[in-house]
Amino acid sequence: MNMTWEINWAEIAKATGDTLVMLGWSLLFTVIIGLALGIILFLTSKGQLLQNTPLYGVLSLIVNILRSVPFVILMISVFPITKALVHTTIGVKGAIPPLVIAAAPFLARLVESALREIENGVIEAAQSMGATPWQIVWRVLLPEARSGLISAVTVTAVALLSYSAMSGVVGGGGLGDLSLRYGYMRFRTDIMIVTVVILVIFVQLLQMLGDRMVAKYNRK
Repeated sequence: MNMTWEINWAEIAKATGDTLVMLGWSLLFTVIIGLALGIILFLTSKGQLLQNTPLYGVLSLIVNILRSVPFVILMISVFPITKALVHTTIGVKGAIPPLVIAAAPFLARLVESALREIENGVIEAAQSMGATPWQIVWRVLLPEARSGLISAVTVTAVALLSYSAMSGVVGGGGLGDLSLRYGYMRFRTDIMIVTVVILVIFVQLLQMLGDRMVAKYNRK
C-alpha cells in the first residue's frame, strides 16, 4: 500500500526561523567574545605590544582545547553552563551558549591570524607618534585588518550554521532538529532534502555577502 506524505511548510518555516535566531544571536556573541579574545592573543604574543608569555600560553591552550572538541560532545559537556545561563539545555535558547563556546575560539584564531598580516612598520609608526595600545587597536589594527576580519566572521558564520544543524541531535531546535525528528527518524527523505537545500542556500548567501564586503574594504 502506498502512503502519501505532504510536507508541512509551516513546520519548515518555523524551523528556518529558529535556525536564523540561533545563528543571529550566537554570531553576535561570538563576534564580541572572539574578537576580544583574538586581539588579546595577538597583543600578548611574542614581540607584540603587551607581550605576556604566560597569559598567551594559557589562553592559547584554552582556545586549542575548545577547538579540538567535536561540537556535539562539547554541547553535551557544557550542559551545566548552559543550564545556569539560560535555564534550559534544549530548544533555541539551549543551543546558543554551546554555539558561542564552540565558535568564539575558532574566530579568535582567525582574528589573531588576520592581525598578524599587518606590517610591523605600521604599528611601530603609531607607537612613535605616542599612540596608546588602546588607540593602536582601534585606529590601526582593526582598520588595517578589516577585510581579513570580515572574512573571518564570514567563515565563522558558515561554521555556526553547520553547528546549529548538528545541535538538533540533542534537541537544539531549528532545521537540524526538524531533519532528524521528522526526516531521519520517520524516513522522510523529502524533508531531509528540503532542509539541506535551505541550509545550502543560507551558506551561499552568507558567503556571497562576506565576499562582497571583503572586496569593498580590501585595502590591497
